[in-house]
Amino acid sequence: MDQTYINNPAIGKNWEDFRKEIFTPEEIAESNLRVALIGEIIKARKEQGISQKELEKLSGVKQPVIARTEKGDTNPQLDTILKILAPLGKTLAVVPLADKR
Repeated sequence: MDQTYINNPAIGKNWEDFRKEIFTPEEIAESNLRVALIGEIIKARKEQGISQKELEKLSGVKQPVIARTEKGDTNPQLDTILKILAPLGKTLAVVPLADKR
């Protein structure tokens, strides 16, 4: 995005301020987590040189589902995410949230 428009008072607020007005902190956190998870899936797949079709064969998850997941067009179930992550040598972990003080 062209940085000219981010804090231009003639246009209005920047995205972060606008986002905080229309979404709850929980919705923002969920969105950030989705983006990070999708990014890690794509990064791991590409680093290993695995196509979506190859990942289908390795995971048992159909390529169109993988594509929709990577595009953020679907909200896959946890077991689907785990099936995609396993052949990439990845898993999910539950960790404490960072202290916001």
